[in-house]
Amino acid sequence: MTSTICHKAPEILKKWLLPLAFWLGVWSLAAAHIGQPILLPSPLLVGEKILQLAAAPQFWHTTAASLGRIVLGLGAGGVLGVLLAGLTRSFWWADVLISPALRIVRAAPVVSFILLVLLWTRRDLVPAVIAAMMVTPVIWGGVSQGLREVDPKLLEMAKLCRFSRSKTILLVHIPSVWPYLLSALTTGMGLAWKSGVAAEVICMPKLAIGTQMQYARSAIDTPALFAWTILVVALSLALEGFLYALLRRGGRYAGS
Repeated sequence: MTSTICHKAPEILKKWLLPLAFWLGVWSLAAAHIGQPILLPSPLLVGEKILQLAAAPQFWHTTAASLGRIVLGLGAGGVLGVLLAGLTRSFWWADVLISPALRIVRAAPVVSFILLVLLWTRRDLVPAVIAAMMVTPVIWGGVSQGLREVDPKLLEMAKLCRFSRSKTILLVHIPSVWPYLLSALTTGMGLAWKSGVAAEVICMPKLAIGTQMQYARSAIDTPALFAWTILVVALSLALEGFLYALLRRGGRYAGS
């Protein structure tokens, strides 16, 4: 195990530590040059603000509430996207009716949907609904492409071996679609955080990262605004890494 860590150390240094050190240096130089924390606080000042915020219990409650909304929206969008992909690939009428609507959702400004959904449901549900809406077309597109790329020879073999429909899905479709689903979920994760937090900023639920960002902006507390933004990025990367590792393990199982 120790040798594995030593072997990966140069890769970790090259991929993560060097870029992080470089951009922190650029940030520090820019903040020192401007000399006005209200415009651009230094990394040290933002770090102190993060520690200050983390010391309050409300920080963790707020973080957990936003994380729950994003995970809920991502999960709902993922399930709906997979179901719609199967539907539009199986029936021509579903493709004709549903595909244009999903493309419109993918192309339309997210703020329009935030304002509309805010009229239709409670403000604390809006971020999850918006995240699901933004994720669904991405998952649908990825899974649909995966279904189109299924090897016809494998389907023919399954037919010759008289596989049931469920067995064909399990042994042919899922292994073929899995890489496309993994890629779509990775993309969808970023969209879920961006759109979900944007919805929180606008509709301002009681416990939400976006609400705290709005408060920081109103109070012209730039270090706090940076601190909450860094938290969103960190949570997004951590959740993306966890999801990627989980699906990779699932992919190995699906392919076996």
